[in-house]
Amino acid sequence: MVVLGNGFPKPLEVEVPKELEGWEEMYPPHYIFSEERKEWEERQFWYLDKIHAPDPMYPFDLIFHEAWQIALSQYNTRVFCIPPAQGVAQRILGCYFYICAVEPPSEETIKKKAELFQKRAFWVFQNYKSEKLYEKWEKKFRELGEYVKNIEVPDLPTFEPEERVIPEPRGYYSSYDLMEAYDKLIDAIFKAWQYHFQYLNLSYLAYLTFADVVRKLFPGISESTIGKMVAGADVVMFRPQEELAKLARLAISLGGRVVEILKSDKSPEEKIEELKIFPEGREWLRAFDEAKDPWFYVSCGSGWFHYEGSWINTLEVPFSYLKSYIEMLEKGETIERDIDEIHKAREKLVEEYRKLIKTDEDRKAFDEAYKIVRDIYDYAENHLFWVEHWFHTIVFEKMREFGKLFVRYGMLNEVDDIFLFNRFEIPMIIEDLVTAWALGENVPPRAEYWKRKAQKRKKILEAARNWTPPPALGTVPEEVTEPFTVMLWGITSEKVSEWIKGVTYRPEEVTEIKGFASSSGVVEGKARVIRFLDEIDQVQEGEILVCPNTNPSWAPVFTKIKAAVTDIGGLTSHAAIVCREYGIPAVTGTGIATQVIKTGDIIRVDGDKGVVTIVKRAEE
Repeated sequence: MVVLGNGFPKPLEVEVPKELEGWEEMYPPHYIFSEERKEWEERQFWYLDKIHAPDPMYPFDLIFHEAWQIALSQYNTRVFCIPPAQGVAQRILGCYFYICAVEPPSEETIKKKAELFQKRAFWVFQNYKSEKLYEKWEKKFRELGEYVKNIEVPDLPTFEPEERVIPEPRGYYSSYDLMEAYDKLIDAIFKAWQYHFQYLNLSYLAYLTFADVVRKLFPGISESTIGKMVAGADVVMFRPQEELAKLARLAISLGGRVVEILKSDKSPEEKIEELKIFPEGREWLRAFDEAKDPWFYVSCGSGWFHYEGSWINTLEVPFSYLKSYIEMLEKGETIERDIDEIHKAREKLVEEYRKLIKTDEDRKAFDEAYKIVRDIYDYAENHLFWVEHWFHTIVFEKMREFGKLFVRYGMLNEVDDIFLFNRFEIPMIIEDLVTAWALGENVPPRAEYWKRKAQKRKKILEAARNWTPPPALGTVPEEVTEPFTVMLWGITSEKVSEWIKGVTYRPEEVTEIKGFASSSGVVEGKARVIRFLDEIDQVQEGEILVCPNTNPSWAPVFTKIKAAVTDIGGLTSHAAIVCREYGIPAVTGTGIATQVIKTGDIIRVDGDKGVVTIVKRAEE
């Protein structure tokens, strides 16, 4: 039986299990609900951010959230000044991550922001293409990623090299270099996230504005139809999958030995070694190496957590996709999206609706909103690869260089233990280490203190995984209207009402669930429930994927499935976008799909109405 609670507690009223004692010290103090901010915090509506943080939060991994809280909010409140919107605030409770859309500002502030918004936001909308704003953004962002790659994490030598002393002492040495390297990395992370939101809020706003115009002109139009009007974007989010498709076709063209090796059950390393010893194999490896950077810097998960891994350091994942692609090609099946057909279908759909508009004024409003969303909406997908995947992969690898240094000098037991400390604590470990180094021979740092702390935190995080926190906290709004909350997180008034009532159900008795009608079409078929990436190879041709959510590294599986159902995500979630691109039905944001649907159940997915029906249960 699943119980979602009987109302929302105030933040300070929540009691966490005793096994979590000490969890607060893992995070910055301003992330903890507190007495001095009690009145304001209780007035807000806080909900678990299951899209970005479904699991207990590792202290260092919080850094990306720290960065987006500032960046997202400042673009709403201080830069583009979206009139009624403020920021999105964050808190941690019992290692779980809560967020809230801050209540609107005063009427006076809204008026002042409106003037700035008209000037600033519409300048971007009108000049996004002509000024090549995306191209400029990508150039500086990739330069920032390369800068992080090149940050050197220095070792601590027994004696400084002579060239740093003679003929002129350098003046600063390895202790400073190490502290500076960490500071450079942290500064770059925050800068990257300032870049991340440079156009993101505006691209979402363009979508919402277009959707609003279309709904007024065509009452009753489905959300998936609106989504299809902006589909067909040639965006980099699909490039990792497209590069794999190219490599699979190259393997087929090079003949039997390459194919035989890639289809074998050997490890990626063994396959690479075998391919090196004959000309066709080396030709395939050259193409493989060219594709790896940047396109294999795609996370095996969401990109937010160090433990997810990426294709570049988890080669089993792309190699398993390659094997599947080659087998599909041998059967004469298609493994690429038909971009031309997607474009034609979109243009036909838009033109059909446009012809139904009766006045020149309405037609003008439609055309203007459509042009803006088609110009800028690509950014919503392009940034996802470059920031959450490519850049985060680089950051995690750089952090592991610090982790290796700590292990080498006995400060921590394991490399990844560094992620058990928040970004403010790691400079203390560095300072402890370089101080002991500077003091000279046989001077111990507090290594055991840091190791004990790491061990304690592992136990706290494990206990937190076994705890079910409240889905929401604080004051319930009369209506959930904040656009990003609805559009991206899929939090609606209806969903909140269900939480408040205290939804109690037996999963085996549920026959129908509802979510967002994210991609149109109706299909019926066998469900395959996947909770983790390492289960993805279980998906069979023609099955319906049921999962918590999806991300770009899952893209290859969309050529095999006939529909998708997710627990989390709104109309602009990854699953929604990709299903529209592949022309398969999708219902997203159901909340409970992976709990009530079992692998083998026969289900019907209605992507027009946002309804999933369990037609027949699988036999036990």
